[in-house]
Amino acid sequence: MTDFRAEAEKMRAQLISWRRDFHRHPELAFEEHRTAGIVAQHLERFGYRVRTGVAKTGVIGVLEGANPGPVVMLRFDMDALPVADETGAEYASQTPGCMHACGHDGHVAMGMGLAELLAARRGQMTGTVKLVFQPAEENGGGAREMIKEGALKEPSPDVFLSAHVWMEKPVGIVDVTAGPVMAAAEKWICTIRGRGGHGALPQLAVDPIVAAAQVVTALQTVVSRNVSPLDTAVVSGGSIHGGDAFNVIPPQVEMTGTIRTFEPSTRETVLQRLREVIEGVATACGASAELEIVPLTPPVINDAQVAEVVRQAAETVRGTECVTSGERTMGSEDAAFFMQEVPGCYFFLGAANPEKGLTAAHHNPRFDFDEEVLVTGLATLVQAAAFYLLK
Repeated sequence: MTDFRAEAEKMRAQLISWRRDFHRHPELAFEEHRTAGIVAQHLERFGYRVRTGVAKTGVIGVLEGANPGPVVMLRFDMDALPVADETGAEYASQTPGCMHACGHDGHVAMGMGLAELLAARRGQMTGTVKLVFQPAEENGGGAREMIKEGALKEPSPDVFLSAHVWMEKPVGIVDVTAGPVMAAAEKWICTIRGRGGHGALPQLAVDPIVAAAQVVTALQTVVSRNVSPLDTAVVSGGSIHGGDAFNVIPPQVEMTGTIRTFEPSTRETVLQRLREVIEGVATACGASAELEIVPLTPPVINDAQVAEVVRQAAETVRGTECVTSGERTMGSEDAAFFMQEVPGCYFFLGAANPEKGLTAAHHNPRFDFDEEVLVTGLATLVQAAAFYLLK
């Protein structure tokens, strides 16, 4: 059996070089033209059938093995965030106000390494590998758009694999968990309407600011008093805007926030109570409320059988002592759209290293990770793919 850990180790310098180049040149959602161009050229060099411009900047590479077999799809997200880079690294972003603050630069580097390692074994492959380099994961739109443009066709995948560098775990740890691992996400938008007036004559107005304040407080009961302590949900407010002058009661206040859940039944309960609380509190204050719920992503739910294959791959690469399970997060991921259609596994690659000062959370201006994770991630991903493709 091929020692993919050793194979990935040989690529260490190249993986780091790719990752740092992408970090220097981050690109926002649906603007990943430079990144996509590098990826497409790399795939073509190694004999992949390449399709570009999928969902504007997405790239798909297909490599058929010598014999028929399963189609294994691996997805790598490419987009950066509108965050100013404060890492101070020599490879810091050269694009003002934009940086790879979530590790997608590392994901792309791992994807390119995987493409190379599998291409070298094309003659031994029983099946097909389909590599999807996705734009716009951060705003939740890229996966859905790629699916609309045929990412799950020609050929249709039998298995889906994806991984994320993860600052909640130390570098070297791989967490593989069956079942729900990332939450469904919704955005809520609320407008509370009152009657504007002079701040000195509140009795002649209906104050939407007071109503909004009561709503914020009451929303804290949606989870604490309606969701079982053995279940999980989040309701958070993200913004509240109302008024322009210190002595004027405004006619309305606008609020936005997010909802995160794992279970469909919990989601329905939370949505119902959110509406009842907002509308009821507004009415009690003499105001009215309009609520809009915008679904963003479904939950990421790992298939038990695929997760077991990934677990075996991780144990082969790192040993059983470095493989954990049970990691779940209320963060969301649009890989869920692919996984609604294809059984898959989305797993976490520990990337934090306190000794090197690499502890900043995802989406933080000082986010950076231990590049050792590139070797671990590549080896685990290619080993998992090999369990399906290299019989």
